[in-house]
Amino acid sequence: MGHCFSHLSKTDRYTIEALLRAKHKPQEIADIIHVNVSTIYREIKRARTVFRNSDWTEEERYNPDLAEKRYRENLAAKGGQIKLANDHAFAAYIEHKITVEHRSPAAALADIALEGRTFKTHICKGTLYSWIDKGFFLNITNKDLPIKKNKKQKYRKVRTVKKAPRGESIEKRPPEINNRETFGHWEGDTVYGGKKAAPDVLFTFTERQTLQELIVKMPNRTAVSGVAAVDALQARFGDAFPLVFKSITFDNGVEFSDVDGLERSATNPEEKRTKVYFCHPYSSYERGSNENQNRMIRRLHPKGTDLGTLTDEDVSNAETWINNYPRLKFGWKTSDILFSEQMEAILACNYCETEL
Repeated sequence: MGHCFSHLSKTDRYTIEALLRAKHKPQEIADIIHVNVSTIYREIKRARTVFRNSDWTEEERYNPDLAEKRYRENLAAKGGQIKLANDHAFAAYIEHKITVEHRSPAAALADIALEGRTFKTHICKGTLYSWIDKGFFLNITNKDLPIKKNKKQKYRKVRTVKKAPRGESIEKRPPEINNRETFGHWEGDTVYGGKKAAPDVLFTFTERQTLQELIVKMPNRTAVSGVAAVDALQARFGDAFPLVFKSITFDNGVEFSDVDGLERSATNPEEKRTKVYFCHPYSSYERGSNENQNRMIRRLHPKGTDLGTLTDEDVSNAETWINNYPRLKFGWKTSDILFSEQMEAILACNYCETEL
């Protein structure tokens, strides 16, 4: 009895046309054909064309032939559904990458090549986005994608503050740093939980050329913790620290207010370990790479997460995830690959100097 989720037939479409011309309402037509009334509304909207009457007046009518044609075209466009049905391994792989590993569709496809995998299905990122839009996957929809369609942002007047930065301004930063021509220049900031969460924060550092991410968990957003975070990185890189961290650009948060402490070596207070620059107030875009990476961290730990509950392993996993994320700007290489190449060059150079 009724259509029971079956598609409208061509005969149904001619019936709809006849009933509309007989001035039947959509609900009446739905009852006669045994479909939901929303089906009738969609069908009418699918194919309306302007007809010219014998008296040369024009009126808009439902066109059953055009509706059938568009239905067939849409049906043909769903060929991807058949492909997926014949390649369960590919479908499962993509679903796992997006829902578990928090990849974008494009990055999920890039991982196939990076991991040396092969599937029967070969598609571009545009097709994958289209298949997700059309609901071809059982376990993912647009809601699972990390980045939604960008909405036009409402213009807001830029806030200006007549206040000097805490240290040397970004205006003094050399062009080779601004242009990302040289390795070893970083951007830094903090990621914190909600108002009701513990005061623990993540100090994040992003290398401008390779986009390598380093994360240090600290108990609060104080100047002491800011210095301690850089101290922890110095301990991590040892003698190579001055070559890896040639400069760091921060915002004007209180956690970065101890400029001398940030620049001074933890092992030899008489020496400087790095150079610190500061953005203009309320100008987070001046350290945009770090801001983007912080948004990636929010995929794993949304705002409001109690960062005090994160273990060292959780922090390490977040760092590893970001550094092994395929990047379009690098030809789908990862930051970890590029950073490792730079580190190998630094270590090789140090070895040569030692031998000499």
